[in-house]
Formats: sequence, structure tokens, C-alpha cells
Amino acid sequence: MIIDNDYIAHQFSLLSKLMDIHGENSFKTKSYSVAAYTIEKLPAQLTETPPEKVIAIRGIGDAIGKKITEIMNTGELSLLREYISRTPAGVIEMLNIKGLGPKKIATIWKEMELESIGELLYACQENRLMLYKGFGEKTQNNVREAIEFFFNHQGSHLYADLEVYALAIDAKLKTDFPQYRFALTGEFRRQLEIIHQLEWITTMPLEQAREFFTANGFTEDTNKEELHDPTDIAGSILFKGPEGIRLQFHFSPEATFAITLFENSGSTEFLDAWRHRTNWDRSASYPSEEAIFSAAGIPFILPCLREVPAILDTAAKQALPTLIQPGDIKAIIHSHSNWSDGSNTLEEMAAACIQKGYEYLVISDHSKSAFYANGLKEDRIREQHHQIGELNAKLAPFTIFKSIECDILNDGALDYSDNILSTFDLVITSVHSNLKMSEEKAMTRLLRAIENPYTTILGHMTGRLLLSRPGYPVDHKKIIDACAENKVVIELNAHPRRLDMDWRWIGYALERGVLISIDPDAHSTEGYKHIKYGVLAAQKAGLTKESNLSSLGLEQFRAFLKGRRNF
Repeated sequence: MIIDNDYIAHQFSLLSKLMDIHGENSFKTKSYSVAAYTIEKLPAQLTETPPEKVIAIRGIGDAIGKKITEIMNTGELSLLREYISRTPAGVIEMLNIKGLGPKKIATIWKEMELESIGELLYACQENRLMLYKGFGEKTQNNVREAIEFFFNHQGSHLYADLEVYALAIDAKLKTDFPQYRFALTGEFRRQLEIIHQLEWITTMPLEQAREFFTANGFTEDTNKEELHDPTDIAGSILFKGPEGIRLQFHFSPEATFAITLFENSGSTEFLDAWRHRTNWDRSASYPSEEAIFSAAGIPFILPCLREVPAILDTAAKQALPTLIQPGDIKAIIHSHSNWSDGSNTLEEMAAACIQKGYEYLVISDHSKSAFYANGLKEDRIREQHHQIGELNAKLAPFTIFKSIECDILNDGALDYSDNILSTFDLVITSVHSNLKMSEEKAMTRLLRAIENPYTTILGHMTGRLLLSRPGYPVDHKKIIDACAENKVVIELNAHPRRLDMDWRWIGYALERGVLISIDPDAHSTEGYKHIKYGVLAAQKAGLTKESNLSSLGLEQFRAFLKGRRNF
């Protein structure tokens, strides 16, 4: 650590901002801010300045001078350490977001109860900021764009955030260099929800690739230790683009193209199991990946399924599932209108469904405890149900089903009385508050909600936000077992920042006969597009359309609801 003027100024600047966030006396916070500015502009280093001259500097004085001495002697400021200990790390990180000053961050933390940048981004996407003083639509959009820029430079990305970028580069390479082969591989090809770098197999000479990318503003990254997979693969080159995204290219001659593609399209565990369980000849020439599987006597396994060794056993039994596809989704389940925190009217949400060919819409605005999301009190529920009746008469045979995303309260009770809950066609129950729970607390809360006879679907099981919030700890097996026993559907929330439940647990849910529901949690008509990312995650779990609630046609769905009421 180098203790120079920049370091000392940063300590005072951060202290001033944290004190502002905590609502401390403005005179004190400003004095530290002024000190930081003064120190930054000094022509000489404070470490080389006598103490008596330090305190004589305008804007510093005796009190600040003593703190400067403390920093120089110990390397830190005890008062700053105290404020850091009282402030969530994610709140401090918000200071990195352009356009967010301490006062706005204080509102975000103390009034909105958000403690990470990812939670804040999600709140922007749900139009939550506009409900608070000082946060108009323009401010919300600026904050969202600044956060997206911040995330793009962190080295880990959501699949959904990279998809357009990856496909655009792939298309450009194939258009500009038709004489060479290019194939996307790695984490992207396996449809992982979090991507650390994009990878291609190519017959293009790496020197030519180097010329092309450096001419287009990319830099070559030779620091292998910073790679997600630090193994030095022979014949590969890594670039970092202006957007902060890593691109790795693995060179392969045409004769070994299929082998190189295969060996970069499976997890380490899958590939290890493949090598131990098959007698494939790596020295042979294969025209395609399909030929590799055929030579090993195993049906072709799609890349999205090449994660766990167990898929090889499934394939050996000729039992590979016909995976669900985006076109298998027949309805939008779990969506919000401007009755709570959505952007569009109920009629606009329905019209978009009809335009996209969906058969029905399950509207599930927030319940009354979600005051931050304009949750519906009992009188507004009656008003919304009246409007739904009018729209159903107007839009028939398209149907809007009356639902609610009902908060699971701190003790596991639901947010309305049974009398109110009985007025809905179905109820989605979710946790939105007091997320910092022990596993015991979370399980008590969730299990009681699952056992409530009005719970139809358990929404976003763990409350996680990918790359932002890990979610509260749960015993997945116990939750799934309880859903099986109580005939409760488990949501796969398709929002690319949620994808909750985790696809890794869907297999066990299917074993227990639990239905999954791929739901977009849409807060606008644009949010319907998230269905695709839920489907991609579900494919990794081997989900079929028969096991997905939102794949039921209108009459099948009516029958499901009738059977659920009689349960």
C-alpha cells in the first residue's frame, strides 16, 4: 500500500460520502469532503510535510491534521473503518455508479431497502425507483444504464446480456471470413446462466484473428491467471473488447474441428466421465459431433445437457428427453400491470399476449404488504377483478385469469385472509421482505406457505439475483418434497437475473412429480421476451413441455385449476 496524497484524499472522500449516507451532520461531512479536495490539489506530498505545516493548510486544520497523522502511521482511518462496518458492502459499491450520490443512495438503502447494485438494477427494471421522491423516469433510466455499464466491466455476465453481442460477432466473422469455419462453444453453447468469456473454435489462423481484432479496438490478453479457466490451451488466443468482454479463440485444423468443438462444449465432469466410459478414438477423423457420439454408441447429447455425468447413463438407456422449446409456451403466467409496479395497463398486457399467440394471461400484481410496489389492498382487488371480467367479455376466447403474487409474511402466513384468497383463480406466493434469514427461518416460512391450501405456485424459491444476491439458504429437497405433497407448482422465474428455481434442482422435482412453471415475471409487455431464458435454463434440466404448467392450452389450464380447487 502506497500512502500518498491520493490515498489520503480517498479516505476522507469516502468518509464524507458514508457519513452523508448515514445522515450525519452536514457540517462534518462537508469538512471531510473539503479536506479530500484540498489534499488532492496539494503540490507536495503530506508524508514529506512537517505536521505543523499540515495543520496550517487552509481546509485542513488541527482535527483533520490528527486524522492525517493516523492514516500515515496506521495506514487507515478508524472512523472510516467504523462507518464501513455499519454499511453493507453493496451500498458502498453503489458509489461507483455514475449519477448516484450519497443522498440518493441513502434513499435506496433506507427507504427502498436495497443493499446491492444488482437489487437496484432489478428495481429499475420493475419501475420501483419512480415511486420515490427524487427518482423520475429519466433518473431511473440513467441509473439503469450506468449499472449495466458497470456490470459489463466486472468479468462475469448474464447469458441474456451477452447473447446479442455474441451472435453479432459470430455473424460478422462468418460474413467477413467465409473461407474459415467458426463455431461458438464453451459456456455460451452450454446455455449457462452466467458467462465468464465467449469462446469460438475456428480454422482461421490465429495471427489473422489477431490482426482483425486489434484493428477493431480489441486488446490481446496474455495474463492467463485472469482467465476463468487458467489452463493454457495450446493454439488459443484471448482478446478483451471495448465493452470489457473476453473472447477466446481456439484454432483447429479442419480434420480435428469436430473433436475440438466437442472437447470445448462440455463441463469438466462430463468430459472426464466421457473419457472413462467410452472407447472413442480421439485420433480418428470425425466429420461432425454427431459422428463422435455415433462411434461411441451413444445417442447425440445436446450441448446444454453436457454438464453432469448422469446424462451419459440416461443416453445409454435411449431415454433422452424431447426438450421444451420456446414455442411450447402457451401462456404468460406471473405478470404485473400498472395496477401495481408494471408499466402497461391490463388491457395492453393482454393485447400483447394475443399478438404473440398466447392463449391466456395470468395477471399477478403484488399484494398489499409490497407497499414499495403499489401492492393491491382489498378494495383495489375488487376493482381489478371487475376490470378483468369486462376485458374477458371483450377479448374472448382469450382469457385473463385472476391471480396475485402474494407476499409470504415473516411467519409464513399469506398476505390476505382466506376469504380474499378464495376470490383468485390461482395464487403465486413469494418472499419479498426480510431476505436475510437463516436456513431454519427460511424453511419455516416457506413450508408454512406451501402448506396453505390457497398456494398454487411457489414463486422464485430462493429470492436470488444472479451476480448480485445469493438468495436465502433453503433445503431444496425438503421444499420440493413439500410441494409434491401439497400439489404446489414450482416456478422457474424466467427473468435472466433470477432463473429461480435453479435448473440444477429441476431434475429432482420431476422425479417427485412436481410441475414446473416457466414464468417471465413480466413488468411490461417487453418482459414477455424473458420466457426464452427460462426455457434455455429448463432445457439444461431436461424439462419437457409435459412437465411445464405454462405449456398447457387454455382448456387444459382450466381443468388444472378445477382439479387444484378440488384438491
